[in-house]
Amino acid sequence: MNQYNIKINKKKHGKIRITGGFLKNSIIRIHRNSIIRPTTSFIREKLFNWLNSYIKHANCLDCFAGSGVLGIESISRYAQSVTFIDNNKKVILDLNNNVKKINILNHVKIVHNNILRWLKQNNCIYQIVFIDPPFNHQIINKTVNYLEKYNCLTSNSFIYIEKKNDLLLIDIPKKWILYKSTKTKNIACYLYVKQY
Repeated sequence: MNQYNIKINKKKHGKIRITGGFLKNSIIRIHRNSIIRPTTSFIREKLFNWLNSYIKHANCLDCFAGSGVLGIESISRYAQSVTFIDNNKKVILDLNNNVKKINILNHVKIVHNNILRWLKQNNCIYQIVFIDPPFNHQIINKTVNYLEKYNCLTSNSFIYIEKKNDLLLIDIPKKWILYKSTKTKNIACYLYVKQY
């Protein structure tokens, strides 16, 4: 097993297992040489324990979808919908294939776009937002800023941020209150709630 807890079962592919909800143990397949860095099962279980009382019927946004595992875990726990955004065409194709195989297309919207462009052009409000970009892309602060600037959140929206430990501290809006946090050897995870 590698450092990201992805079990490799074929030469060209890896798999991620959904950890909870009605899709528990469903498999998401990713290319072994993919640029994506899925959130580990350990972190996902902790995150969705934090969100357990809030996820049902929520409209969610996965800003840097990658494997889609955070959004799919949300649907598995009865979120109303998930919008997946990613600017990598191959990643989007793989995500489409995965959601078809586990039969959740009617709960998701998959968009090939830049997240900043999407937030600027679409008048949507989300109750839960996941911000987990590739660690070599330092655009967390811009995404946070756009969520506020374009009114994409409501009172009591939750925002999850995952970043590498050695990245600079995030510039968090004053109305975002830290709800939960955790760290591992390599990453730091924060769950904020927006208050008015």
